[in-house]
Amino acid sequence: MFGELNPDQSENNTIGVSVIIPIYNTGKFLSEAIESVLQQSFRNFEILLIDDGSNDNSASVCRGYVDSDQRIIYYHQNNSGVSAARNAGLSRARGKYVYFLDSDDSLEENFLKTSFDAAEKQNSDILIVGPYHCKRRAGLAALPTCAQFLKREFLEKHSDIRFPEKIQPCEDGLFSHQLLALTSAVGTNPEGIYFYRQHESQNHRMINGNTGSVMNQIPAWINILRNFYREYDLLDTHALHLILFLEHEPFGLRYLAMNLKDQQKSQLHQMIKSYVAELMPYISEDQKKNISRPFLHFVSIKDSSGFQVYYDDYVKKEKMKKKLYFFLIKCIPLKALRTNMRKTMREKFER
Repeated sequence: MFGELNPDQSENNTIGVSVIIPIYNTGKFLSEAIESVLQQSFRNFEILLIDDGSNDNSASVCRGYVDSDQRIIYYHQNNSGVSAARNAGLSRARGKYVYFLDSDDSLEENFLKTSFDAAEKQNSDILIVGPYHCKRRAGLAALPTCAQFLKREFLEKHSDIRFPEKIQPCEDGLFSHQLLALTSAVGTNPEGIYFYRQHESQNHRMINGNTGSVMNQIPAWINILRNFYREYDLLDTHALHLILFLEHEPFGLRYLAMNLKDQQKSQLHQMIKSYVAELMPYISEDQKKNISRPFLHFVSIKDSSGFQVYYDDYVKKEKMKKKLYFFLIKCIPLKALRTNMRKTMREKFER
């Protein structure tokens, strides 16, 4: 049950951005996160502090800020997870745009201004924020919450798309993937700078360390995707978008990046391979060029036992190719052409 420390405020349609901060036991970092919003050059915002049942000093930190600034609203709920906290904030947001800030991170002082201005200028339902994510705009299948600046009207139009509760990690990937499939009004703001704090008690580190828990959730990810694509009848037009998500999330961030046991790798390989087999009839030969060679190999092999040898060799060859390309670029006599070629090659190898 929620408790609001500020008195009810009447609907104010002039709020530019609702900054939603889900909180769970991050009292020692929380002030820095809130201050980074209060110090923004853009002033037309509200801050929704959603306390997900913290048992440290987070509540007292929040109360201090609520008493000092009417733009800050505090809610408390029983511990239900970060997705439930974000969804709770979203249901109470009044801004034209919505942004989710993790309570242990912070924003550069012009983050909201450059994002608001870019979203208005580009008439974006979804604005991709940050230089890294903007570079990956082509073929982008999912976004972390820090890179999503969202029009609230668009979110309300698709009120069935919310952060899946009881799922972590991948809750932000599933949320953003579905939204990206539902609009072509996607803009970019490479000037938005987000300061990501790394520390030992971060949620994603603790969750990724429990490989069994992650593996148990992946069938639920696939079920969410199946239902979404069926409900919106998107396979004919967006099958590539879905395959790129499978390449990025369960393959790239889980199979390749996590320390899975051989049995877990085998199970995950079969799950991904089976689902991709359902999708391939919707993919043209030309579209296959957008899928990486390692992933195409991964979903075509009988079992995963020999994949690591193939992948290590692939990575080694790519590094050698990159080194050769940059060596050859040095031989180009025109400085402007060298600069452009370096930029092109960096983007090619950062995909």
